Amino acid sequence: MTDKTNGSDGFERLWAPWRMKYIDGMDVSGNAECIFCEKPREDEDEKNFIVYRGTSCYMILNVFPYNNGHLLVVPFCHTSGLESLDSETRLELMDLSALAVKAVKSFMRPDGFNLGMNIGRSAGAGIADHLHLHVVPRWNGDTNFMPVIGFTKVISEGLVDNYRRLREAMEKIMMK
Repeated sequence: MTDKTNGSDGFERLWAPWRMKYIDGMDVSGNAECIFCEKPREDEDEKNFIVYRGTSCYMILNVFPYNNGHLLVVPFCHTSGLESLDSETRLELMDLSALAVKAVKSFMRPDGFNLGMNIGRSAGAGIADHLHLHVVPRWNGDTNFMPVIGFTKVISEGLVDNYRRLREAMEKIMMK
């Protein structure tokens, strides 16, 4: 649940208590284990919403999605720079992005997609130390009165159901 209030300074406050799990994971130096390194090592793909594993990159469902079907394509190697990836990893990053688009199209039928990377904290990267590419399905009218007027985003399908449908779509594509 989210609770929004206005502070005495006029700024709107968005209370997100579930973020404490992330904050509590930090050590005294302010560093946390990189989730993009940690999750694939756990070998619990369903629990961690890892949809597909390639050779040098993997695909994971974003647990704070902009829209249903919001995937991240992530290199296994821990790096913040696109230029530091070898050519095989860069190629697989793009190949898995295309595969993500194909899988989402197969059952969600979006009207379009946003694909992109925020490289560096100043560019908007929430996890700046580990490069990742966002694959965000878009529908005509998905920016309606709720986020514009109500400042609320409606996500219509739960992560577990969305994950299962994405895995099924991926399996069908890979069998062809």
